[in-house]
Amino acid sequence: MADGKEKKKGGQQANLTVNRRAAHDYFILARYEAGIELVGTEVKVVRHGEAGLTGSFAQVKDGQLFLNAVRIPPYAFGNRFNHEALRTRRLLMHAKEIRKLQALQEQKGFALVPLRLYLSPRGRVKVELGVCRGKQQHDKRETVKRREADLEARRAIRDR
Repeated sequence: MADGKEKKKGGQQANLTVNRRAAHDYFILARYEAGIELVGTEVKVVRHGEAGLTGSFAQVKDGQLFLNAVRIPPYAFGNRFNHEALRTRRLLMHAKEIRKLQALQEQKGFALVPLRLYLSPRGRVKVELGVCRGKQQHDKRETVKRREADLEARRAIRDR
């Protein structure tokens, strides 16, 4: 679809929002799935694909996992009970997984970055979290060069 939502057949996941900047700025070492605690108007906005993950991050506080700086604009048809755009949202994971993420978060150089928001087969909004390590400028240039070389190779094979 042209609006950024990728629907898949067979009860698979449909992407609502993807953080493309994360793949550019970080090496993604591991991926985790988490539920997200949303209010009703937030779910409507997220299902329309209007949420933004750029610049957002997750962190563990007091044994709970929270998602910060996710931009979910207010619902256009919401009333006085509409939600705030940049509130902190709780993520839902098993305690054992949260402890593992906390240990990784406390190590120097690692960050918990949301990679995408998507719908599960049961219609729930889920977040894919990545345990990431930041890229240096030369790493970013190397990634771009490798991507362009692969693209040129594919074009050369196709044209022959």
